Amino acid sequence: MINSLTQGTLTQRILATTLLAGLFFLCFKIVDFFIVPALWAAILAYVTFPIYKFFHEKVKLSPGMSAGIMTVSISLIIGIPIIIGLFILQQEALGLYAEVLRRIKAGYFDLPDSIKNLPVIGQQIKDELWRINKDPDAALLAIKSWVQSHLYYGKVALDATVSGMAKLGMALMTLFFFYRDGINLVKQIRRALRNIIGNRIDGYIDSVGATTQAVVYGIGLTALAQAVLSGVGYYFAGAPNPILLTLATFVIALIPFGTPFAWGGVALYLMSQGHVTEGIGLGLWGMLVVSWIDNLIRPIVISGATKIPFIIIFIGVLGGLTAFGFIGLFTGPVVLAIGLAVWREWLNQNFKVVFAPNYMGLDQRLWQPVDISLHEEYAPNSLFFARHNLMSDSVKSEDSH
Repeated sequence: MINSLTQGTLTQRILATTLLAGLFFLCFKIVDFFIVPALWAAILAYVTFPIYKFFHEKVKLSPGMSAGIMTVSISLIIGIPIIIGLFILQQEALGLYAEVLRRIKAGYFDLPDSIKNLPVIGQQIKDELWRINKDPDAALLAIKSWVQSHLYYGKVALDATVSGMAKLGMALMTLFFFYRDGINLVKQIRRALRNIIGNRIDGYIDSVGATTQAVVYGIGLTALAQAVLSGVGYYFAGAPNPILLTLATFVIALIPFGTPFAWGGVALYLMSQGHVTEGIGLGLWGMLVVSWIDNLIRPIVISGATKIPFIIIFIGVLGGLTAFGFIGLFTGPVVLAIGLAVWREWLNQNFKVVFAPNYMGLDQRLWQPVDISLHEEYAPNSLFFARHNLMSDSVKSEDSH
């Protein structure tokens, strides 16, 4: 009878576990597309939550109204630059395409000397330009055939663009609910994790919050400052479309030490077009002014606020970017911060065992450590010693009395 009950209970547990695992799997498949947008929304909501509290607590607006104002404001802040950038990029692409076709049809399509004189491939470029200008109709036919054969990549790019815009819209919609219900959501998460891990989860959550805020502010403010300063350099150097280049620089500057590739590429382009003075000036501006922002603001804001070595943050940013994509710029340092918090807590709890000396520098002729292990019940500074075997007989006799 007992065996049958035990077998029945075991079968029920196996079935319940299987059903629960299947339920979690199906839920994950359903929300898989929305995980990254939700993470972006959570990051934005957390770092801008003080502004939401201002509208809700100081201005005395309802939670829904305050969340709506914040969501619309962030949508405009993000959406307007994207729309402007896409519009300028489209105009530039159409203009470039029309100019290339016009020059090919006229038979004088050419490239800068700096490109034609490149080592190894320079002569091949010259030969190809000569063939294009010799027979423009054949060149246009070849370009048309190449474009038709690579339409698949255009479809891939279009699908990626549509998917990115859909995720952005989902993130902005989720942002509204994070503002309105964020406090209750955090309380539920704390309660659930406390039931699993214990009260130490509060320290982990605080570490996550501080690291997220510091990383977002450090990376975001640094990228914004570098983009603005680079834009000033682009404007005075006479670079084409300085606004578009500034937006592109902001995106590149989110990656640590990526800004030199932005202003450096523009400087090289200017020099290749014959504007040597402007190109050199932009390069000096980038090295002496723009790059110092990355070296000063980012370590001070991130490491100073989190008390985490900057090398950990740096590895987290680049490693997260490699592992999780663009969202990894922020989730990577947070994961390493949690790991570092766990490591420090373990060291604090086991400090006596890890760092307690097994031997003290006393007189070796009289004292030696006892061969016992140290445990937590021992006093912090208590050490146990036994008399050395080489003690004099007189001392032993005195001890016996």
